[in-house]
Amino acid sequence: MSDAVELTEAQFQRYARHLILDEVGEEGQAKLISSRVLVIGAGGLGSPLLLYLAAAGVGTLGIVDDDTVDLSNLQRQIVHPTNSIGRTKAASARETLARINPEIRVEAHAVRLDDKNVDALVGDYDLIADGSDNFATRYLLNDTCHRLGKTLIVGALAPFDGQLSTFKAHLGPPHPCYRCLFRDPPPPDLIPRCETAGILGAVAGVVGTLQATEVLKELLGLGESLSGTLLMYDALRTDFHRIRIKRDPDCPTCG
Repeated sequence: MSDAVELTEAQFQRYARHLILDEVGEEGQAKLISSRVLVIGAGGLGSPLLLYLAAAGVGTLGIVDDDTVDLSNLQRQIVHPTNSIGRTKAASARETLARINPEIRVEAHAVRLDDKNVDALVGDYDLIADGSDNFATRYLLNDTCHRLGKTLIVGALAPFDGQLSTFKAHLGPPHPCYRCLFRDPPPPDLIPRCETAGILGAVAGVVGTLQATEVLKELLGLGESLSGTLLMYDALRTDFHRIRIKRDPDCPTCG
């Protein structure tokens, strides 16, 4: 992160409810303004995640998404208005975030993350938030973030369920990485995609907002990190429960 900035009068007013928190204050808000966060996916998870990070004043937000907005997205991908149908999600989200908070910088990367561009993209940001919907991207991000020393916050969705965890195995034991939890991706035919399984739209809002909270906690050094814990959300039962994740000494990434 860059050096702390001095808040303007407008910023004192915009972030007033942060500034009166002893745990945040002027120093913490300056940290947020100086931070750079990369969000993978501007979909169901990325939408609330991006909206809350922009409103919180995270100074630079990167968006990686090569998809375009479809009418079927709008039931849950709340960063995109109806008139964005047909546009790239990265550009649509950037325009919405500029209306939410014109003071922040939004860098739109309308590309698919792959092994050729992942180092340059991940390396340019302080923290990575994964809102993707495929295992190839999750494992690529896990391995790259560990190698480059970046904290990774991962969210995942099912029709009425969600999962969330933070991974920073680069700090050493006892922190696990994503492969400590799931060594290998499941067969593609065992994991139905949203377009075939469906999803209750507000579930994405719950998990994406929780993911935004964990990003802010990591940037500010607040509270208890989710590293080493998988948070499970069951919408039908309105139930949260936690599963401990141990670092695997035989993990091919961090073992």
